[in-house]
Amino acid sequence: MDAQTWPVGFRCLLLLALVGSARSEGVQTCEEVRKLFQWRLLGAVRGLPDSPRAGPDLQVCISTKPTCCTRKMEERYQIAAHQDMQQFLQTSSSALKFLISRNAAAFQETLETLIKQAENYTSILFCNTYRNMALEAAALVQEFFTDVGLYLFGADVNPEEFVNRFFDSLFPLVYNHLINPGVTDSSLEYSECIRMARRDVSPFDNIPKRVMGQMGRSLLPSRTFLQALNLGIEVINTTDYLHFSKECSRALLKMQYCPHCQGLTLSKPCMGYCLNVMRGCLAHMAELNPHWHAYIRSLEELSDAMHGTYDVEHVLLNFHLLVNDAVIQAHLNGQKLLEEVNKMCGRPVRTSTQSPRCSFDQSKEKHGMKTTTRNSEETLANRRKEFINSLRLYRSFYGGLADQLCANELAAADGLPCWNGEDIVKSYTQRVVGNGIKAQSGNPEVKVKGTDPVINQIIDKLKHVIQLLQGRSPKPDKWGLLQLGSGGGMVEQVSGDCDDEDGCGGSGSGEVKRTLKITD
Repeated sequence: MDAQTWPVGFRCLLLLALVGSARSEGVQTCEEVRKLFQWRLLGAVRGLPDSPRAGPDLQVCISTKPTCCTRKMEERYQIAAHQDMQQFLQTSSSALKFLISRNAAAFQETLETLIKQAENYTSILFCNTYRNMALEAAALVQEFFTDVGLYLFGADVNPEEFVNRFFDSLFPLVYNHLINPGVTDSSLEYSECIRMARRDVSPFDNIPKRVMGQMGRSLLPSRTFLQALNLGIEVINTTDYLHFSKECSRALLKMQYCPHCQGLTLSKPCMGYCLNVMRGCLAHMAELNPHWHAYIRSLEELSDAMHGTYDVEHVLLNFHLLVNDAVIQAHLNGQKLLEEVNKMCGRPVRTSTQSPRCSFDQSKEKHGMKTTTRNSEETLANRRKEFINSLRLYRSFYGGLADQLCANELAAADGLPCWNGEDIVKSYTQRVVGNGIKAQSGNPEVKVKGTDPVINQIIDKLKHVIQLLQGRSPKPDKWGLLQLGSGGGMVEQVSGDCDDEDGCGGSGSGEVKRTLKITD
């Protein structure tokens, strides 16, 4: 035996000798047990034994040897074991929970910033280019982006409706200020007539449909992504405070605190013993693993697909360009539109008048159009990529949780004497079962019965959100213009030829349309 291995071997022999002494002669005093019990339970408890005695009333920590525990102590240990388990679960999931909650908050904050920036871009467009209508357009712009935010963050609003409402309300402004300037007949009836005429005369050509398509492609996936992150937090919060069966509670008590009754306050359970107890207690939770894995994979697929016109950042920050194109289109067709509106609404009163000028804070321009070029590292897409890369490490979190707790927190190191549920031994000799409910039929430490309704409910929620994530994942080779229909349906315009009336961007072609029914 060399100089380095001798001290290690000596310590092991000494420990085995001490353990053997404790097993053969039994503990002589309960002083250490009393101290730890009072410290763990934060205060003195009456009736703690000073020395070992018979414990015929014990329910779990049963031993033929004298014991330092009473029935009251066993009950308190039972509570402590349950609290310890919850603390272990919360500690194990804390990094995962923080990762998801921090990024959910960061994504929402980034989206709020993008919405405000896009609103500024659009307001500046009117102030710089169409100053006569800027003040009247301000309310429309603000209402539109308020609706965008409400929808992104889960409110029951319809993108198709608020896009149509924006262009319906924009048409009277364009008509009065660019097509037929000087009109002073501002009666509600006349303005409403022009507004209602928009869908018949199509002053903005296919641009409203293009906007609807872009909103459908980008807002819905981002909304679903945020909802999925919030569900992930809900799953972790639920499993952190999972109710344990009576059989599990008794097994935890036996593993963690029954050694104290024999004065073995420093002992740790054998690895195999710990695995059987923890895999039994967390058997229902392990059933989450394939669904949790699919949840993370679906988040990754959706995130990867959210680029270009499927990227909410791209769509929002370029919205003002489409608005400008729409106004120009109406102006170019001014004479035709004038004639059509006169037929539908009559001829308004005309006098020369001075429209109120824009009072938009031009200092916002410094934070508006001049910041179109963004640092690539700060884009929403890159934030999502970093998040998914970190989240991918937790794909098997629930499947390996029992093993992780035993290896990192609870079990004795390999080769050291350990607690097997009855005494200190060199190794655990019982069969070690696997993870999951089906594997527990032969578990010698914990009987697992039936299913857990709470876990089943979580699984159902995960299945639902996985379907939503997969349904919102755009497939560029398959999907073209995606529009939201009324009642939560979606109209998918499959890539191919389309004409201008279908809103495919003016290249001229035809499209096949079909409805995808997706329920939120």
